[in-house]
Amino acid sequence: MKYIITESQFDKVIFRYLDNQDFIQIEIEDSIYFVNSEDDTHAQIRYNKSIGWCYISWKLVGEISSFFSMDKFDSEKIIGKWVENTLQMRVTHTIMAKVRTPAGLRIPSK
Repeated sequence: MKYIITESQFDKVIFRYLDNQDFIQIEIEDSIYFVNSEDDTHAQIRYNKSIGWCYISWKLVGEISSFFSMDKFDSEKIIGKWVENTLQMRVTHTIMAKVRTPAGLRIPSK
């Protein structure tokens, strides 16, 4: 059986998937990092507040691309939309990259 859904409905499904990843957001200087745990040496996403660029890990783009049967370019763009929606900040450019966390990164205790 096939279903037809609108682009906005499809975006919402992917947004929900990303919301359920329970990323920890860490703000350091002009960047916001999305990491999975305090021991991560690589972030899944880094958002640069001063220029609006969003660096997204190749692994996350591949995961979304594979899970939702999308090409990597579309996956990168929808992750950028999710970041924009989550942070309520404009994403001007998205880049697939290896996203390192700053040395000595520690998650603030809750």
